[in-house]
Amino acid sequence: MAGEAMYYGTGRRKNATARVRLVPGTGKVTVNGRDAKEYFGRQQLVDYATTPFKVTDTEGHFDVIARANGGGISGQAGALRHGIARALLTAGEYRAELKKAGYLTRDSRMVERKKYGLKKARKRPQFSKR
Repeated sequence: MAGEAMYYGTGRRKNATARVRLVPGTGKVTVNGRDAKEYFGRQQLVDYATTPFKVTDTEGHFDVIARANGGGISGQAGALRHGIARALLTAGEYRAELKKAGYLTRDSRMVERKKYGLKKARKRPQFSKR
């Protein structure tokens, strides 16, 4: 294991952050010390997070070790996807495919703040004529 390559990437989505390490391996995904399927609770989110590997034909080439915090499970899965894509950039010549698939763009959509006088960010109180 001495001198084995390791690639790093940080991904963000909503309020979630994922610090990702890619180690050459068999495709095992570990998040916060737990298996990804167990951590996210559904396979759908794991598949979503590992899509950069499908695009670059590197499925089963790397093990993913990630620390995710902040936000909810969906945001963390998005952050993990972003982090994996960024780590793959340092791992090889995958920029073209990743960029074409849109995995290198930080999804800037955030929750809009609540404004005073309103019930939520945009919902107004009920209007009464009389």
